[in-house]
Amino acid sequence: MALNNPAFNNPAFQDQRAVQSYPGGPQAATIGGPTQVSSAQHAATDAAANAQLEGAFAAPPAGAVETGRMTVEDTVWKTLGLFAILLVTAVAGWVWTMAGVTAANPSPNIAPWLIGAFGGFILAMVVIFTSRKKVRPALIFAYAAFEGLFVGGISAFFEMIWAGIVIQATLATLAVVGVTLALFASGKVRASKRATKVFMIAMIGYLVFSLINVGLMIFNVPIAGGAFGLLSQEVAGIPLGLIIGVLVVIMAAYSLVLDFDQIQQGVRNGAPRQYGWLGGFGIMVTVVWLYIEILRILAIARGDG
Repeated sequence: MALNNPAFNNPAFQDQRAVQSYPGGPQAATIGGPTQVSSAQHAATDAAANAQLEGAFAAPPAGAVETGRMTVEDTVWKTLGLFAILLVTAVAGWVWTMAGVTAANPSPNIAPWLIGAFGGFILAMVVIFTSRKKVRPALIFAYAAFEGLFVGGISAFFEMIWAGIVIQATLATLAVVGVTLALFASGKVRASKRATKVFMIAMIGYLVFSLINVGLMIFNVPIAGGAFGLLSQEVAGIPLGLIIGVLVVIMAAYSLVLDFDQIQQGVRNGAPRQYGWLGGFGIMVTVVWLYIEILRILAIARGDG
C-alpha cells in the first residue's frame, strides 16, 4: 500500500514486482498459459508481425485511444476536465453562498460549504475503496462537482472577511503546482523512500494536531487569539498557524511529487486507460488541500477580520 495520497493506493500505480495484478492489466493478455504452435503457424505469425512492424513505423505514434492504455497526456486532459467541472460548481457554490447577503443580513449561506464537504468526502471514500475492482468515472465527476461546491462556498466566506484573499490564494496555488511540476518534469525533484517516510511522520503529526485543534474549537474551549484556535497562538512573535502552514504547503508540494511519480508508474505498468481518471482524482485531492491551506495561511497572516 502506498504511503501517501490514498487515491493511489491501487496496484495499477505500484511497482508490479511487489504487488498483485489488477483488473485489465498486462497480465490479462497472458491468462491461460502458453500454447503449442506448429512451424507453419510460427511462420504465419512472423509474417504478420513483420507486416505490423512495417505499418507501425509508417503510422503516427499510438495514443491512449489506440492502445487502450493510460498515458501521461491523456491523464493531463482528464485532470483538466475534472478541474473544469470543479470550477463551474465552485462558481455555483460562490453564488449560492452569497445569495441573500445584504447590509442588514451579512451572514453567508454555509449550505454549499457543508454539502460540498460531506458529499465530497463520502464520494472520495467510495472512489478510493471501489477503484481496486473498477474505476467509475461518473463517481469521480460527482466528486469534482461536490468539491467545487465546497471550494466555492468556503472561498466566498473567506472573501467576505478578507477582501482579495481568494485571488491571492489561487495565484499562490497555481505557482506552487507549476513550480513543482516543472521541477519534477526536469528531473530535479524526485520521490525517495527516506523523504516519503519523513512526509508520513509529518502528516500523522499534522493530522493529530488538526484533530485536537478542531476539537477545541467545536467544544468552544477558550483560546486567546481568535477563530483559528491553536493556530492563532504565537511562537517568538510569529503565529503558529503561519509556521505550520508553511510546513503543510511543503508537504502538499511533496505529495504532488508523489502523485506525479505514481502516475508515471501507472503508465509504465500499462494500466488501462480509465485509470487516468483516478490519476486526475488524486491530483485534485492534493491541489484542493493545497489551496485550502494557502487560503488559511493568508487569513492568519492578514488577521484583520
